[in-house]
Amino acid sequence: MTTDQNTGSAPHVPVLLRPLLKAVAPVSGRWLDGTFGAGGYTRGLLEAGASQVIGVDRDPLAFEMAQSWAGEYGDRLVMQQGVFSRMDEYASDLDGVVLDLGVSSMQLDLAERGFSFMKDGPLDMRMSQEGPSAANLVAELSEVQLADILFHFGEERASRRIAKAIVKARTLEPITTTLQLTRIVEGCLPRSKPGKSHPATRSFQGLRIAVNAEYEELFQGLLAAERALKPGGLLAVVTFHSIEDRMVKRFFQHRAGKTGRANRFAPEIEEIPTQFTLVTRKAEGPDDQELAENPRSRSARLRVGRRSEAPATPIEARDIGMPQLKEALR
Repeated sequence: MTTDQNTGSAPHVPVLLRPLLKAVAPVSGRWLDGTFGAGGYTRGLLEAGASQVIGVDRDPLAFEMAQSWAGEYGDRLVMQQGVFSRMDEYASDLDGVVLDLGVSSMQLDLAERGFSFMKDGPLDMRMSQEGPSAANLVAELSEVQLADILFHFGEERASRRIAKAIVKARTLEPITTTLQLTRIVEGCLPRSKPGKSHPATRSFQGLRIAVNAEYEELFQGLLAAERALKPGGLLAVVTFHSIEDRMVKRFFQHRAGKTGRANRFAPEIEEIPTQFTLVTRKAEGPDDQELAENPRSRSARLRVGRRSEAPATPIEARDIGMPQLKEALR
């Protein structure tokens, strides 16, 4: 999956598949692909030796599109519509879990899904095709709430200026299409230079994350993976922007006991059971070959951890740096 929208209708190439399969080799047993999408990771795991993969996706279109090839794998492939934050309800004692975050190329390339600022379509952005859309948020939220979303979820520095422009524009006519919103954002920011991201990138990211509650889903999904994996099982997560990567990094650090250390001026820190050991010591990105094959991979980062025998324990969202809005949206 990817958050990059500047490459038009690029093919649905699974990002960082080669380094992921290398990091989790040898692949065997039962795996869960929590972000099934176009099926790239699922097929990669099955071809690499997984005895079964449970593909989970909240978007029903993902499974409709998979019908043309899913039969090749028989009962080695199980498709489950739902959210990966509930994966431990779908399976247990898993040998591995893969999460490929963000929005899929499949969703980006369909103008009618409303994810892309490059194509005119309804301002939707709902991965599950259910619940409030981006158009609903743009129409109903206060200026402060909109600015909060753009800043905390989209990392947009001009969030207040853009939110003010949105509120002003919606008094003149409803904002119901992607290009309407794109033009509003463009009017608030300097024209982008060649090679730089489009001015609307961060605003669309922020709204999409809010519509789909992506940060809450990620937080709960990491905990669900901890519960669903067997001792020795692997959790591999591919992120596409700094906030996601920070959350995953801090989760693994917290669960591997890397959040603090004793020194000669302080008492020893009590040894506590750790739920994961780090397989990748730092995030891995795409190599030159992958960048040439798939420009959408340039912001992707891979992190992998191995489950220990320690029991799963509660954790607070703030412990892994999940952004918090001043006011709840729902």
